[in-house]
Amino acid sequence: MKTILTIIKKEMFQFRRDPKMLAITFVAPVLQLLVLGFAANLDVDNVKLIMLDYDKSSLSRELTEKFTGCNNFELVSQAQDYNDVVEHIDKGKALLAVVIPRGFETAIESRRTAPLQVILNASDGNTASIAGGYAAGVIGGFSKNIAAEYLDKSGIKIKPFGSITAVPRIWYNPYVKTRYFMVPAIVGLILSIVTLLLTSLAIVKEKEIGTFEQLIVTPIKPLQLILGKLLPFVLFAFISAIIVLTGMRFIFDIPVRGSIIFLFVSSFLYVLSTLGLGLFISTVSRTQQQAMLIAVFAVMMPMVFLSGFAFPLENMPDIIRAISVIIPLKYFLIILRGIILKGLGMAELWKESLILLVMGVSILLLSSMRFRKRLE
Repeated sequence: MKTILTIIKKEMFQFRRDPKMLAITFVAPVLQLLVLGFAANLDVDNVKLIMLDYDKSSLSRELTEKFTGCNNFELVSQAQDYNDVVEHIDKGKALLAVVIPRGFETAIESRRTAPLQVILNASDGNTASIAGGYAAGVIGGFSKNIAAEYLDKSGIKIKPFGSITAVPRIWYNPYVKTRYFMVPAIVGLILSIVTLLLTSLAIVKEKEIGTFEQLIVTPIKPLQLILGKLLPFVLFAFISAIIVLTGMRFIFDIPVRGSIIFLFVSSFLYVLSTLGLGLFISTVSRTQQQAMLIAVFAVMMPMVFLSGFAFPLENMPDIIRAISVIIPLKYFLIILRGIILKGLGMAELWKESLILLVMGVSILLLSSMRFRKRLE
């Protein structure tokens, strides 16, 4: 035990002398929290709109007012011709255009179907879909009001009849904001960076500067060396996680609804996997540059893209979902969002916790065995 503590102290001193490591561990979590929390936003709150009114009638102006009176739309211009509409859409000045043709009011007053053109810039399909839904809601409400006014003026009496009314109740994300989905996942991202990336870099750095060979010739056992190397990064990872959780609570007002203890226990289970992967990368890399490239492009990026960090797994093809089964971050994100947003505990998340435990122990043991062979 004394030998392990000595190695840990050595790592602490070495870590303190390296300002880059300090920045990655303690500054990067705050920056990532702020950037992903504020900038990574898929919400569509302000749709830039351009109107082209060929009819110039009272009803066409009323429809324009319906759009401008909706908080989801911002009228950027009243187009003079169709070329103006195309220019605004092409240059990104407007996301949605509404073209009211001539004869719009005449068709409505004649009780005929009035044509209306809605143009969407669908280069971003998700944003276009949401904006189209907003436009459909405004047009549907406008049409419904016209029908009601016609029935009222004509004196037609409609007998009331029963109807079904759906009353939505929004759970876990009351304001339907992207940050409620993204910010809790940053804890998983930070733990991955600190334990996986820094572990591999720290060990490879010893090889580059020549101190690793000095450790090998000492009477230190491989297990002692592994524990002494890995335990400091566990501590750094949890400090970074606490920073993120604190910022999440006070900056974004997202509290942890579940058990903090269970959150840290599950974090430790996940860290077993990332430490093992970092240890494995250190055995196949000769330089820090190699370790960085392998860690980022071969491990981190697939984990982020295939874990549900930014994109829901339910929207992915079956083959991608099948591959995601071997991604530890996938299960950890389910646990994180379950604890933070839903207040779930071990009773609901035991399966994901067990999978993390099995994967973590397996990866760490296999990597440790390979590390020992390299020592020999």
